[in-house]
Amino acid sequence: MNDRDTYYRILIVDDSAKNIQAVAGILKQEGYRMSFDQDGISAIEHATSAKFDLILLDIMMPEMDGYEVCKKLKENPDTQDIPVIFLTARTDIESMMKGFEIGAVDYITKPFHAGELIARVRTHLELKRAKEVLKISNEKLQHREQELKELNATKDKFFSIIAHDLKSPFNGLISGTNYLIDFLDEMDKEQIKYFIENINTLSKNTFNLLQNLLEWSMSQTGQISWCPEKISMGSIIADVVTLSENNAKQKNICIVNEISEHTFVHADVDMINAVIRNLMTNALKYTESGGEIRIRAKDAGDFTEFSVSDSGVGIKEADIDKLFRMNTQFSKPGTADEKGTGLGLILCKEFVEKNRGKIWAESRFGKGSSFKFTLPKGK
Repeated sequence: MNDRDTYYRILIVDDSAKNIQAVAGILKQEGYRMSFDQDGISAIEHATSAKFDLILLDIMMPEMDGYEVCKKLKENPDTQDIPVIFLTARTDIESMMKGFEIGAVDYITKPFHAGELIARVRTHLELKRAKEVLKISNEKLQHREQELKELNATKDKFFSIIAHDLKSPFNGLISGTNYLIDFLDEMDKEQIKYFIENINTLSKNTFNLLQNLLEWSMSQTGQISWCPEKISMGSIIADVVTLSENNAKQKNICIVNEISEHTFVHADVDMINAVIRNLMTNALKYTESGGEIRIRAKDAGDFTEFSVSDSGVGIKEADIDKLFRMNTQFSKPGTADEKGTGLGLILCKEFVEKNRGKIWAESRFGKGSSFKFTLPKGK
């Protein structure tokens, strides 16, 4: 006997108290914890309500024989994995085969031989334990496989951004500055202003992309710190709105901020600043000239729900589920042909969920979108 044996629970089912005493007397020296039933119905109820590692089951019992009991145990998801060993005086092949067909793992014939009973019980308990260990190992492997798939998706996304999305704006910057160098003396003030404004816009977009890329890569490698504290959402949003006013003015978009400075949440200030920055950039990108962006908050129990809504182009219903998923890159040009990667919304999801909130989108194609998220209240 070892320490592990004392943790094994065995249910002995036999209509004969004498047989139960005989089996229990032999197994007692092994230190197993044993329970007993003298009919099939009680055994099924007992096996369903308690957790057993092995069932020793007599075949010949009144009302419900051992075959029927075993069949019902194997039909129940809660008991189907418990190994069943039949206790029987029958030695004919037909009886044995019938038992194996309905799910029994072994037979022990009466009268019992102590050494055989102990050996068979121990073997099937160890087999059950080995199966459980194997199942846990397989689950861990499947989990690890999923993690590796996600890491590969992250890597592919990273290289895609570097190879295409980051390269394109730099090509535009280089082309624009080269043109200015070559033809500056031949250009009037309006032409120069036009080129400088385009270069400025490209620079801002590239900086925003680099900022998202850096924050995202740090979050993927666990290098970004998380320091939740009581913060004013009103102040954070007001700062982002101020930084967005120039872009809004260029597209003649009105930004309405309804968030009070006294709206507090418990979250990491840098992460939430990145969330607001990306949602505002997204709204500006997909809102037509003359449109409106409105930022609201409402009570949601222990949380506050925030929304950044626009009167823009909207999103098709089939595409909404793609917005926050790494494996389905979804991005389209803005109303002024602004480029995007879809990385900003993925970053928003990671940061909101890190701060114990949820984020989702509601949209009507051609009418506008509303990106909503919750954060714990700052108390």
